[in-house]
Amino acid sequence: SGGHYRPPHCFARYKSAILVAYRNQEKHLRHLLYYIHPFLQRQQLSYTIYLIQQVGTGSFNRAKLLNVGVREAMKDEEWDCLVLHDIDLVPENDYNLYICDEYYPKHMASAMDKFQYTLPYKSFFGGVSALTPEHYMKMNGFPNTYWGDGGENDDIATRIHLAGMKIVRTSPHLGRYRVMDYNEETELQEPWSRPPSRHNTRKTWKADGMNTLQFRLLSRTKHPLYTKITVD
Repeated sequence: SGGHYRPPHCFARYKSAILVAYRNQEKHLRHLLYYIHPFLQRQQLSYTIYLIQQVGTGSFNRAKLLNVGVREAMKDEEWDCLVLHDIDLVPENDYNLYICDEYYPKHMASAMDKFQYTLPYKSFFGGVSALTPEHYMKMNGFPNTYWGDGGENDDIATRIHLAGMKIVRTSPHLGRYRVMDYNEETELQEPWSRPPSRHNTRKTWKADGMNTLQFRLLSRTKHPLYTKITVD
């Protein structure tokens, strides 16, 4: 119920909240839930899957939704790890553990099929990442001001460094992910490029994040495989 699980025959060493920003991607959601629950249970984690949905037809704000997810998830449990997960990514390797690095934010999706299983560029922090609540607060969470796609991942990578931390990465042979509905032909016609930064992160990171997060909680419902948080 609510996408919560704890191992029945042992004491879980780690408690991880899986946070997914969501917007009407029913097919991707079914696919992700089908794969991710058995995957996490094989790792014997205690976990909950949270879906954070934005209402309305305005521009999507993934970064702010993840801030909301962290705020709401922390009401339920003292989580050891916050795993921020794109809805269209499925892990390929069971040894890619959904737990945090003790010292630094961890980038987990280090090898996606979309990028020929390599990093698209050095500071890339997109796809799936794992941060302790302490890491998240230290960098003031994610920016709330990125409406529309792209850009926020670079902002986050910059924040990590400005907060005196560094990015650690899951090794590429473990951090392999498949991107759902990835179309190689269109990708070849339109080569993927790094989105231009629209923000001066160095100036804004302390004033734009968890400390200025504002939203209206519309509903919080427990579904059979996830907890859904709907916000305006």
